[in-house]
Amino acid sequence: MSVHAHPDDESSKGAATLAKYAAEGADVLVVTCTGGERGSVLNPAMNRPDVRDDLAAVRRAEMEAARDILGVRQQFLGFVDSGLPAAGEPLPEGCFALVPLQEAAGRLVALIREFRPHVIVTYDETGGYPHPDHLRAHEVTVAAFEAAGEASRFPSTGRVWQPLKLYYHGALSKAWFQAMHDAMTARGLDSAMQAVLAEFPDDVPAPQFTTRVPCAEYFSGRDRALLAHATQIDPNAGLMLHDRDVEREVWPTEDYHLARSHVETSLPEDDLFSGLRPRKVRTSGDGVIV
Repeated sequence: MSVHAHPDDESSKGAATLAKYAAEGADVLVVTCTGGERGSVLNPAMNRPDVRDDLAAVRRAEMEAARDILGVRQQFLGFVDSGLPAAGEPLPEGCFALVPLQEAAGRLVALIREFRPHVIVTYDETGGYPHPDHLRAHEVTVAAFEAAGEASRFPSTGRVWQPLKLYYHGALSKAWFQAMHDAMTARGLDSAMQAVLAEFPDDVPAPQFTTRVPCAEYFSGRDRALLAHATQIDPNAGLMLHDRDVEREVWPTEDYHLARSHVETSLPEDDLFSGLRPRKVRTSGDGVIV
């Protein structure tokens, strides 16, 4: 289960991992907390009155297309986008960021108990960036992870189920942008990463990844899922401009931090299901080696 704030977040953060596990036979559910109703139209080609006037429906259709490309299931949690108020502006009444934590977590607990995931992935305490819905998604997911296995918590939301591992995304880190910029520059390719790097503070700490999932063969599906969110992704800007062959060579993984685990596992990992799968068995001429 991968919990996100808005439609498109699942495609920019861990989409190749989702596609990989779905292709391998895992039942993968994307949970989208809000409908992205207050989002901006970031692709100039889609910035039209008919799109802006019906943005909620457009983003729902985009989410359906991305879901099908990735081969996963998807469900909206049913909260309303908080938008991104300017400094000093209040959050809009009734938005996701203002929903009481107990209420929002209870809704996710019900879904966890229904779907019964072994692994849950979401954002860390920074939200990946300080959007109020990303920060709330982190809080709600952590609270639901901890409550879902306790019979005394939310007793009306179904039979208890304890997810075994909780991960935080390491997507779009400064380290990733720097690696892409350095590799493209070294190869004599134009890099669009310099402007993005300039937006990061100088003192951003190095990411503390515990788990790097090899998934380069699924980057093309990730890209198609990204482009399905046409209101949010400009094909001629941002994430679409770096060289994919360079990315596959330099950074062929999607990366995570293991935040909670109810099973023993050895770090670093290369699999979100480490500790959950049967141990690999090698055979030799003298017998079986575990």
